[in-house]
Amino acid sequence: MVRNIAIYITIALTICVLINVAFQTTETPSLGDYSTKGLNLSYTVEDNTDVLSLATTEQEDYEFSPYLGKSFVGFKEALAFKESGGNYFSVNTFGYLGKYQFGAGTLKLIGINNPNEFLKNPKLQEKAFIANVARNKWILRRDIKNFVGRRINGIIVTESGILAAAHLAGPGSVKKYLRSYGLDNFADGYGTTVHYYMKRFSGYDTSFVKANKKAKAI
Repeated sequence: MVRNIAIYITIALTICVLINVAFQTTETPSLGDYSTKGLNLSYTVEDNTDVLSLATTEQEDYEFSPYLGKSFVGFKEALAFKESGGNYFSVNTFGYLGKYQFGAGTLKLIGINNPNEFLKNPKLQEKAFIANVARNKWILRRDIKNFVGRRINGIIVTESGILAAAHLAGPGSVKKYLRSYGLDNFADGYGTTVHYYMKRFSGYDTSFVKANKKAKAI
């Protein structure tokens, strides 16, 4: 009998404890305990679309992609990075200017007679790059036709490699390199060769730029 009473008391106490716990856990939490005060909630991502729009002045349907791959934009941005680190306001020790490191003589050929103004104008620099590629493509049109796909000095010749080398050394030096099958390998003041540029910038799609004998940036 005493034992049964003890069991009933134990059960009753257990029920009371469970009811008490249930009521405590169903209380509405105070939202005041949760605050964003003091936290930095301002996050920004650098917007490069303005630069890319300059880079594609005549490519109206260009769609931004963080991966440029072997596209024309990939080609020119890779070349710019090698030339100046992509800095529009760079001037090297030989006086070459801008993102793509143009010389004053080349600028005159594409209609730019004020190097100082050119250096201050990123949009003009992008136009200058496209004009220069178009002009070089016209000058080298026969060499592109005759040598693309051939192997010279261990590398397969591509149109983008030819155009990159022409940007470095001028189309005349590229003609000499190709027609000598790599024996006449021009090097610039820093020791960078036609062969190196043809290898490094091989395989990009440069069909976007059309050959133009009279291409001008202005």
